[in-house]
Order: sequence, then structure tokens, then C-alpha cells
Amino acid sequence: MKQRLPGSRCVCFFAGLAALALSACPIAATAQAVADPWPALQQSYFPGKKLEPAPFIHVTAPARAASGDQVPFAFSIDHPMTANNYIKSVTVLVDANPVPLTAVFHFKPESGKAEISTRIRFDADSPVHVVAEANDGKLYVSTVTVKASGGCGGSVAGDDPVVMAAAGKMKLALGGPLNVGGINKARLLIRHPMYTGLQRNLITNGFRPAYFIQHVAVTFNGQPVMVADTSIGISENPILEFGFVADRPGALAVVLQDNTGATFRQSIDVGG
Repeated sequence: MKQRLPGSRCVCFFAGLAALALSACPIAATAQAVADPWPALQQSYFPGKKLEPAPFIHVTAPARAASGDQVPFAFSIDHPMTANNYIKSVTVLVDANPVPLTAVFHFKPESGKAEISTRIRFDADSPVHVVAEANDGKLYVSTVTVKASGGCGGSVAGDDPVVMAAAGKMKLALGGPLNVGGINKARLLIRHPMYTGLQRNLITNGFRPAYFIQHVAVTFNGQPVMVADTSIGISENPILEFGFVADRPGALAVVLQDNTGATFRQSIDVGG
């Protein structure tokens, strides 16, 4: 269901990304000339913080992808998820993208494990830095490099009425029977073009305005289990696979918000 909420407070973690993406076009043109953008990115996103290399952050991505449009990407973190000791957020940065900040995933002990599987974009061959923050403030990092290109720009057909009408529709499913007391896996499929603001309209040759999902909130029986602040680096028609712990049967619910302020909702009853 699609709603617009006049007067409500928009979740705007990435509110300025459309303008930022357009203003960052020169960055895309010179990305290959920058030997190592990571030190500047680290200072920008984690100023004055120490990032410890962490072998317990497992990142899965192809070394080379045929296209930069939809590159499979996943992380899984072997770290306790208790009330007093857990991973509270994971930041994914694709260093060479026009907007490197691809997503920030927020977790709770009820998430069961800090892990996500999705698909992301690459404008050029790039390292990907996955930075995990524990609830005590410590920061951990792991890195992989993926060879892929062309995922942020290119051409789009324009405002296809079918595509626009379907934007925000979701399919939400559990990976198997409800495991009470254990970690359950869920899969969320979202229909959305995820326009980057760097793609040109085939008819007018002008830039197609950015249009993307910027916030995903998942709850089980009303309690948060995973929140994602997402950007143009997430691929068209996003897929998100995540986990949660269930103490009893109940309702798994998702609320999306895009950068226009529209909201979309979906829920399923599990284990009942």
C-alpha cells in the first residue's frame, strides 16, 4: 500500500543524495585517477575513529561481475548479539562510486545475527569497505575488491507508467517453518526502479531525477529487528535477506519510504 504522509517527519538520512549525486559527476570522471580514496572516506564518515581489521566480518561478493548494475553482495558477522554485547550498525561503502555510502544497516539483539544479503551497484572497479559498529562504540572493518562498472549511469527509458505504478510493491517470505527461539531467515523483494540521478533519459537526454528507496524498517510483533538506510548504490528491484529471532508466532512487517516521501507497507503472519 502506497501512502503519502503530509506533514509527517520524513526519515532523511539520505535526503540530499539526489543533488549530491549530480554534483558528484566530476568525481565519477576522475575516480580512476585517485590512487586510494579510502583515507578521505574514512575521515569523512568516521572522523577521529580507529577501525580495527576484523576477520569475523565475512563478506561475499564476486571478484569480477559481468555488469555493475546488479552485483550480489552479502556480509555475515560472527559476533555476539546479546542485550549487552551486539553489533548495532553496519555501513557499506563502495569507494569509487559517485555516492560511496551505499547503505547503513541497523541491528538489535533480536536480529539474531548481523547479516544481510542484497545486490549493489558499481560505477567502476572498486574496493568495498564494510564497517561494523558494536554497541560499545568499537569499529571493525573488512574489505573486498570487485571488478565491475557502469552501474550508476547509463540510460533509462523515462517515466514508464508500468514501472512507476509498480514501485513499492513487495513480496515478503520466511525461508522455512518458524523456528521459535532460534534465528529465522526472511527474504524481501521490492519492485522499484532505484533511479540514481546519474542516468540519462533516452528521449530528452537529460538526467532522470533520482528516485530510490531510502529507508526500510522491519519489525516482528512490533519490535524492531532490522532497519536499513539505503541509497542509489542499491540495485534496481532490491532484494534484502535478513534474520530475526522469534519468541512466539506473530506478524513480520515492513515499512518502506522513498525519497519522495511515499511510504509502502507489507506484513505476513508467521508460525500461526
